[in-house]
Amino acid sequence: MLNFTEEIKNEIISGAVNDFDALLSAFIRTSGSVISKNGFFGFEIITENERTAEFFTSVLEEKYGLSLTVSGAKFDLMSGRDKLVFECVSEKTNDFLIKAGIVGEDSEGKFLIFGINEDTIKSDTGKLNFIKGAFLGGGSCTLPEESLFSRTGYHLEFVFSNKLTATDFCELLCDFEILAKLVYRKDKAVVYVKSKAVISDVLAIMSCEKCLDKLNKLVEMKDKQNNANRVNNCSVSNIDKTVTASVNQVKAIEIISQTIGLQSLDKHLFDVAECRLADKNASMQELAERLNISKSCLNHRMRRINEIAQSLVD
Repeated sequence: MLNFTEEIKNEIISGAVNDFDALLSAFIRTSGSVISKNGFFGFEIITENERTAEFFTSVLEEKYGLSLTVSGAKFDLMSGRDKLVFECVSEKTNDFLIKAGIVGEDSEGKFLIFGINEDTIKSDTGKLNFIKGAFLGGGSCTLPEESLFSRTGYHLEFVFSNKLTATDFCELLCDFEILAKLVYRKDKAVVYVKSKAVISDVLAIMSCEKCLDKLNKLVEMKDKQNNANRVNNCSVSNIDKTVTASVNQVKAIEIISQTIGLQSLDKHLFDVAECRLADKNASMQELAERLNISKSCLNHRMRRINEIAQSLVD
């Protein structure tokens, strides 16, 4: 069964992509690194998602004439799965990396671009595809479990190997009114959001309609569970208060009965005392209705009984 992260990645792959330069630029910056062999710049990428690997392998071959080779596998302790390591180094790779805004070139030669190249994201389409590529390469999203007492919360993140790229990515998200936080985790830079509303916005701009619908249904269910839990807690609290009040009232009446006698009370207080002793579990509203008086009047008379009892024990 796919987890939510894999569902998002599969939906991104299934959708339309109009700017592969931006998509691949972000994917390499999150899942791989630039390497150099035999005087050529190249790159390697690491992924555990087979569908993602197949997708990028076919795109690189069909759109750019590049071939990826499997250079090894790494076991990931966090996921408990093998991650395949793909490598691509050739003369064509140089041109591709320049086009993707990862490598620059001037009169002195080629150099690495550590931030996000502005030419790569100069259009809204480029920006959106860069976000999609970043999620495919280094994104993950967790949701609360469906159980009422779930220990997990809402969390979506993008992991970058370069801090400058992560900082630029936060600014890119701001263009879509998404405010993300940036933290450093070991040698990685992590851009993340925890608000369910903001996660919804991220899924929307990545055109993940099915995953967005799943998130909205979960949020609705959790909200109903939380509301029901609050109502239940409130009811339990009110029951506890009613029981405590009744116990204290009975104690006060018994103090009066055992000392000066209930007959010493005036008729109004005597009727209240007898009514409470006759039904120790009744609520104040029920007692007020039986005595044909208002609840505020009953509260006043009950406070008077408590004061009399207190004076007898002081």
